[in-house]
Amino acid sequence: METPQITAYLKTHCGWSAGVRAVLAKYNLAYTEKDIIQNPAFRWEMETKSGQPLSPCVEVNGTMVPDISGEELEQYLVQNRLVQASSEEPAVPINAPCADEQHEGAVRMRL
Repeated sequence: METPQITAYLKTHCGWSAGVRAVLAKYNLAYTEKDIIQNPAFRWEMETKSGQPLSPCVEVNGTMVPDISGEELEQYLVQNRLVQASSEEPAVPINAPCADEQHEGAVRMRL
């Protein structure tokens, strides 16, 4: 199998982004991570390429797979024969939203 070229547009702290990272680690796939929270230019790039604002988005060999969970990414990689399915358990849940605590800790408003 040829090693796919992967760019992942992820959030710094996000359940679905963590799931994408876990799937890429599970299959030992090298990828370029573009944090759309730390760098707004990456968010603009993601939205331009995907045509929508939801993340994570993962570009695999030039094909954008928008608004994807780790579970959906794994299915995509297996179905497109980019990896062989593995029963190994990933390090974190691969289809989970952000915990409320993540949002509460990341956003603090002062009035």
